[in-house]
Amino acid sequence: MYVSEKIVDVTTDASGNATAYTDPLNGPIFSIQYVKPGSGGFADGVDFNITLERTGRQLWVQENVNASAEVRPRAATHKPDGTVLTYDDTYEVRDPIVAAGERIKIAVSNGGDTKQGTFHIQVG
Repeated sequence: MYVSEKIVDVTTDASGNATAYTDPLNGPIFSIQYVKPGSGGFADGVDFNITLERTGRQLWVQENVNASAEVRPRAATHKPDGTVLTYDDTYEVRDPIVAAGERIKIAVSNGGDTKQGTFHIQVG
């Protein structure tokens, strides 16, 4: 499987907010990594709301992030009758969320005045 990485640099405005986008993507989203630089990075306690732009599907929504972090967004899978598919009747079966010609929207708040962070997004 071919995997590509999209890198998005984000800089907040004076109020500590920013919104940035990837180019339109197609394929499963395997991971999103936030890299906080050694200096000039988002303030501790920054909030992320990362979604697919058109559908609004949530990929990473977290408050009070203080350091570099990585998530691997997944969604529940379902049986033909619409019920959640489980493994061993206990654990939900989850698959990567797929982008179909959509941009990823990265919304940052409480990041501090003119602070920066980088997001690495791996897509199949």
